[in-house]
Amino acid sequence: MPESSQQRARRRQWGAEHRAEPLAIVPSRPSPAAVVWARLAIVITVVSWFLYMLTTIIRMVIEGPKESFVFHLQTWVYGLTVTALTFSAIMYLTARYGALVRFREHRRVERALLDEHFARSDDRVTVLIPSYDEEPDVVRYTLWSAALQEFPDIRIVLLIDDRAEGLTGEPLARLERTRSLLGEIAAELEEPRASAQAALDAFLAEAPATPSPADAKRAADAYADAATWLDTFAGTEEIDEHMGEFFAEHVLLGLSNDLRLTRLALDAAHDQGAAPDWERLRQLHQRLVWIFSAELGSFERKQYASLSQEPNKAMNLNSYISLMGGNYRIARETGEQILEELGVDEDPASADLVIPDSRYLLTLDADSQLLREYCLRLVYLLEQPENERVAVTQTPYSSFRGASTRIERIAGATTDLQHIQHQGLTYFGATFWVGANAVIRTAALDDIAVTQTVGGFEITTYVQDRTVIEDTESSIDLGLHGWTLENYPERLSYSATPPDFGSLVVQRRRWANGGLLIMPKFFEMIRARKHTPDRVRLTEKLLRSNYMSSLAWASFGLLFLLFFPFDSRLLSPLVIAAALPYFISMGLDLRASGHRFGDIFRIYGFNLILLPVNLAGVLKSLQQGATGSKIPFARTPKVVGRTAAPGLYVTLPFIIVGFSVLTAVRDSAVGNWGNAAFATFNAIMAAWAIVAYIGIRAAIADASLGLVGWLYVPIKPKRAKQESLVDPTATVNWQAILYHGDRRLRRDLARTSDRRRRLSSVRADVHDHSAPVEVPPQQPTGRARRRAARHATRAE
Repeated sequence: MPESSQQRARRRQWGAEHRAEPLAIVPSRPSPAAVVWARLAIVITVVSWFLYMLTTIIRMVIEGPKESFVFHLQTWVYGLTVTALTFSAIMYLTARYGALVRFREHRRVERALLDEHFARSDDRVTVLIPSYDEEPDVVRYTLWSAALQEFPDIRIVLLIDDRAEGLTGEPLARLERTRSLLGEIAAELEEPRASAQAALDAFLAEAPATPSPADAKRAADAYADAATWLDTFAGTEEIDEHMGEFFAEHVLLGLSNDLRLTRLALDAAHDQGAAPDWERLRQLHQRLVWIFSAELGSFERKQYASLSQEPNKAMNLNSYISLMGGNYRIARETGEQILEELGVDEDPASADLVIPDSRYLLTLDADSQLLREYCLRLVYLLEQPENERVAVTQTPYSSFRGASTRIERIAGATTDLQHIQHQGLTYFGATFWVGANAVIRTAALDDIAVTQTVGGFEITTYVQDRTVIEDTESSIDLGLHGWTLENYPERLSYSATPPDFGSLVVQRRRWANGGLLIMPKFFEMIRARKHTPDRVRLTEKLLRSNYMSSLAWASFGLLFLLFFPFDSRLLSPLVIAAALPYFISMGLDLRASGHRFGDIFRIYGFNLILLPVNLAGVLKSLQQGATGSKIPFARTPKVVGRTAAPGLYVTLPFIIVGFSVLTAVRDSAVGNWGNAAFATFNAIMAAWAIVAYIGIRAAIADASLGLVGWLYVPIKPKRAKQESLVDPTATVNWQAILYHGDRRLRRDLARTSDRRRRLSSVRADVHDHSAPVEVPPQQPTGRARRRAARHATRAE
């Protein structure tokens, strides 16, 4: 019997997050002092770095010609490392300044303007939710948050990437439960939708050109009914973890409170003997219909042999996008399902599959939730005349509050810092698409589409799957074609954060892989736009380069500082002065995001134990660049229970601690107090992070599993005997044979002994033709039957 949600709830750790209230949708306006500090921090960092290079590195190079070659090499390596880390700090401070300016200048579009704009709109938004082996409850939250978006025409498609064949037990039950969600949500929406539609129809039929206070009262009652339905829905939700709490309180009750505010205004109009005009009342009634109207469906691309079978999220999205706007018949004659598009002169009513087109797409991860008005406000931004070349807009996701584990809380804090950084990137025109959620123009995707033939089928790729950070590469592709991207300066989307070290390893290793591979395409974009009005500005070049490549030089730089015994003469208070504004600003950003200033130290330790993970991702990029191979997509696990981490990644943090302790003892003995203090600090931070974020028991278990997995050599099953292509007891599927040809070539069955036996058989066959002899009759084998069939074919 499946576990209940309460039974599967994750145990809450000491030191987890107590705050469950998310930040305000509209960020608070920064004070003048905050903006001044943002500028001053950049100046202090640059001046401190310059003085350090002048007074320490350059001075030692000039004044120390008698020093050894090793010392000179250390000097240049240390100076280069400090320069790279300082550059990343300056880019953080620059993006932070841009975010503060955007938050200060942002003015929210009035609600009445949104209603007026979309009252005349016939646009459709298609919400695409790629899903693979997800927890049904998590997918349910995502589907509901999308279904309750108020938009005139919204279509939600769950792109299920699981294969039902071969699944049994719990995995099959999870897949069937996920499939059933769509029908359940559609059925539950029917009641409030019908009620809202009836109220709109009554208004259109009965309301005079000049509405009366009674018409305002009827509209208020319709809003009260809708709010009551949402309250009842939230009250019946089983809440056992923070994602469910967020869904009930901020998706359902947040929308309910918004509707009640409108009801309050309409009741006040009635009490004062007034009413909005006819058009405004119609818009208010339409809003209720939009909220509860959504077309829901699913699509499973792996059911069709004519679509890409690549196991990644990008191709899951691409497969569906390539079919939009077409009518298809499903051909099954060959034993597989193949989609064939109907010709322009064929009757669309004969289609087995019809996929409507859409002007806008909303891509949404299956572990994310949207707040009310997400679609409305982002599409409104795209439809402003000055934004006609904006291809993608989004609200960089924030973390769910109330995390039950320490590592989820700190990982969520880094996510909230990234929200601020991405807002600042938009200020300087360096926006990157962050894949958890985005509203996209389909016209822009058509511009970057690439079509190739794979296995005889045309496969169209919009979002490239060459790297595992496909959204970053697509940002550069769009820039190459003259499109821009923009982050909307509000918090309207939230996404899950890995709750344990094992799942975090998968996510961060994926994030670290691919940035270096995209840099050549970025240089191509710079060259293509060099002599145009949209040329890439210097600040954009620096910010984009840092975003895609800083993880490489920061990881190697930290590695050098940890493990290389640099001369103490290279240390200087100016290095600390250059780093201090970065850490102070990060602490201020953490506090502004609802976290603690002291989390800067926890994040430092967190980054230390992730150093091996980041290095592995960078090295994987270098391997991919050298070999030209495609790195397999690694999905971040989103399952209940702890995900085991690879033994290597739980062992290396202990090595970091051990080597830091050794360095501290060694440098203390020779009086190298600066290096000793730095090594001691690293040892303490890394040791604390191991205990807090990995756990000693979990580390031992994962390391043991990794060792056993490395030593264990599974016994290979005996090779199954090759079956005949043609079963004499079954009806021959001649269409499949003619279509596929010899499908045995897809399997590794051509052993040397098999080839030799077949060659001997062919030679004997030729000899029989040239000099026939009598042989005793025997029961024909499968091979003999196939040979006889070939003879018959030749004779004909």
